[in-house]
Amino acid sequence: MQTRRNRRSRWGLVLPILGVFACAALAIGIAIISTILSEDDPDENSNGNTLVYGLTLLPSGFDPHRNSSAELGLPMYSVYDTLVYRHPQTKAFVAGLAESWDISSDGRIYTFHLRQDVKFHDDTPFNADAVGVTIDRILNPETRSQKAIALLGPYFLGYVILDPYTIEFQLSQPFTPLLDGLSQPYLGIASPTALANTNDNTYQFHQVGTGPYRMVEYVPEDRLVLERNHDYAWGPPYYAQPTDQSIERVIFRFYESPPTRRIGLEAGDVDVVGELPPTDAELLLRNQDFRVQAQPIPGQPLQYYFNTQRFPTDDLRFRQALLFATNREAIVGTVFFDQFSPTAYGPISASTLYYDPMVQDLYPYSAERARDLFESAGYTDSDNDGFLDKGGIPIELTIVSMDFGFLPEVNQLIQSQWAEIGIQVNFMSAAGFPDLIAIAQSGEFHLLALNDFGVDPSFLNRYYLSSGDSNWSRYSDPELDNWLIEANQSTDNTTRQQLYANVQKRIMDQALILPIRDYVNLVGYHTSVDGLIFAAQGWWPLLPNLVQRD
Repeated sequence: MQTRRNRRSRWGLVLPILGVFACAALAIGIAIISTILSEDDPDENSNGNTLVYGLTLLPSGFDPHRNSSAELGLPMYSVYDTLVYRHPQTKAFVAGLAESWDISSDGRIYTFHLRQDVKFHDDTPFNADAVGVTIDRILNPETRSQKAIALLGPYFLGYVILDPYTIEFQLSQPFTPLLDGLSQPYLGIASPTALANTNDNTYQFHQVGTGPYRMVEYVPEDRLVLERNHDYAWGPPYYAQPTDQSIERVIFRFYESPPTRRIGLEAGDVDVVGELPPTDAELLLRNQDFRVQAQPIPGQPLQYYFNTQRFPTDDLRFRQALLFATNREAIVGTVFFDQFSPTAYGPISASTLYYDPMVQDLYPYSAERARDLFESAGYTDSDNDGFLDKGGIPIELTIVSMDFGFLPEVNQLIQSQWAEIGIQVNFMSAAGFPDLIAIAQSGEFHLLALNDFGVDPSFLNRYYLSSGDSNWSRYSDPELDNWLIEANQSTDNTTRQQLYANVQKRIMDQALILPIRDYVNLVGYHTSVDGLIFAAQGWWPLLPNLVQRD
């Protein structure tokens, strides 16, 4: 079957529309160059069930044991199998490389009974030793794991191999989110042979798992290529059985610049691409050749952390006033369009486990309530310059963010809204995640944009525990700490629901964040592509379920 379509030219439609955008010339230039290059690529023009998938971020690396971006999971979710999976619809845990597991009554021992019919892509047999080698690598300080080690939890002591196909994980304290962590590709099981034949710097180019696709090529900043594993017969129940329309080869290419994504789709250079600008998603919906899927992403919303240790955001009433002064619905409607993205009201999105809708009523937009709070806290315009001060000290806020996810557009609207109530805002752009972390650790900010993703809200511990490694708000509350720790240790869903309700309310009562919108990934794809389903975590496509029709 010929699955790579002839390149279609739609410039007569595209150019007039893109003329309203300031970056049109650059975007079109990039797209034309991309088209020329891809037409010269024999892999993409060859016969066969080949699909091109657009990545929208260039991660610092694709090694899931070392690196932490959600983007790396798009290909690696299909290269690796995990011990357990979360069902995309029910969110229940289902068998993976472990066909069953037992948890001790005290929650400290997890015993995994492994499948005995699995081989890695390099024909190395899968067994308990392989699991142990992967865990050893993640725990090794030289690996410098950014996320995988955290998913094992703070109480992980080690493992014991009971027999070739039984392994026991031992914890010092119960850690209920362990299964959730084990369901993510950051804890995917790697071939011991491949690890032995590479080092931490070279393994990402030669990754070997047991998944439905094998990695055959990685050219940094250009492409990452996967091919179907025809021996695969041990997938979770929601993986589709292969047919003659299933995808044999997936070529991941990079579309970092948002304007190039729709252009790439319409030019036929890419079959599926996410993170579409809402304006482009709306245009694609008018085109019968394309579809758009609005995929909710569980975890934290697009949000800003308040620095509670720096004047004036160290003042609770000041932070609360800013929440009332922010018309979040208007921001979401303007930047993201109402039909594509819901407004956020708390520290976790509505698609996350244990979300409590009571947060929706805490800070309705009210400029009048904001002014009353400012006045009661002593913030006035004493010199009649249109901006607030306190004791003669001008109020001027610094907001730090990276330049993706439409944060620059959100920043400008916040600046405009706050100017109306007398607050001056300056912006500091972080060049990347390491730069953002350095600024966060310095404390030289008033608000800082950062969010994380996950089905289980245990990720909140990193950001709100007094000792959390990402406690950017610098807020310390022993009762909040106890709730977060207990929620991680409890095995009772009702108890966890109540604890996380307490956590959400406390975070918003203390105005530790300014939430803006729940994260939604707008994924565009050609109508010839069918079966687009994402993992429970929202980001990662189930490649075995994709088919491409004539």
